[in-house]
Order: sequence, then C-alpha cells, then structure tokens
Amino acid sequence: MSLEKQLQERSQNKCELCNATANLGVYEVPPVDIPSADNSIYVCETCKSQIEKREQIDPEHWRVLTETMWSEYAPVQVVAWRMLSRLRNESWAADSLDILYLDDDTLEWAKKTGDHEQDATVQFHQDSNGTRLYDGDTVVLIKTLDVKGSSVNAKLGTVIKNIRLDPNNTDYIEGKIDGQTIVILTKYLRKG
Repeated sequence: MSLEKQLQERSQNKCELCNATANLGVYEVPPVDIPSADNSIYVCETCKSQIEKREQIDPEHWRVLTETMWSEYAPVQVVAWRMLSRLRNESWAADSLDILYLDDDTLEWAKKTGDHEQDATVQFHQDSNGTRLYDGDTVVLIKTLDVKGSSVNAKLGTVIKNIRLDPNNTDYIEGKIDGQTIVILTKYLRKG
C-alpha cells in the first residue's frame, strides 16, 4: 500500500492538523531519510504552506491544535509541538505547549530542525510598496543608484528582468543590468 493511501486511512481523509478535507497531501516531517507513515502526516495545503514558511502564519487557523496535538501519532505530535512553539507568543499556544507531553525520543525529534526557536513571523522579499517578490519577477528601479566598482548605469526607471532572491537576506535581490549581475536593496524597487 502506498504511503499516501496509508495516511489517508489513518487520517480518515482529513488534515491531521486542522481537520480540513480539501487539497490534502503527504508532508514528510523533517529530518526524513526514508519516508514512511512513521515520519509523515497527511495535511492540507494551508497547513503545509505555513509549516514550510511559504505563507505567513495565521494564529487563528492553528487554534485547532489544542485538540489535534493529542494525536497518538508521533509525527503529528512533532509538527503540533513545532507550530505551538512558533506561536508561543499567543497565550492559548503557550498554555497548550505547557500541557503537551512528548516522550523523550519524540521531543528530541521535534527539536532537531531548530524551527521551534523562531517566532511565527515569516520574512519575505518585498518591494518598496510591500508587494511580495518571487524568483523570476521583473522589477523597476525607483531611484538612480551608484554601483560601486562598476560602470553599470542603474538609472531611475531601469527594468530588471528575471530577478533572483537572496535566500539569506530578504532586503536584497540579484539582477542583471547591462549584462552585469548586481545586488540591489529591495527598498529601491517596485514590481514591474
């Protein structure tokens, strides 16, 4: 039986975190060497995108963890613990975290990624207007910039296509002007 079929049966075709019944799929709870039902859960796209930090965390969506954290399955407990830890500034999440008991092995697994040490805020690359930027976007300079150590002409209104996001710093992107790759602060850009 496939992993997805096993998780569908276990979860009764519901998200194991929020009980949603649409847009469900397998989520392998990191770190994973060989995916199995013992290290994977069945979740909706809303939960998955917030777990993976592709979207901002909505604390109201996660209130259901006060019930689902009691799952008998370790991977569900691990993700519940991690999300409650990220939401620990919410009083209900802190209270739930205080009463959630995990055996030593499960708690060690939950702490392995270090994700629980971060807060619920997710940083995204945003232009000067607060519009989210993605790899491959086209942007326009809103200010003439001096490019140090180069003869590149970075004037107001210059269009930069196919940008690359700096994964380590949301304040910067990389783009090509006159065939030369430069690093630009996002506060000097607007999405084109």
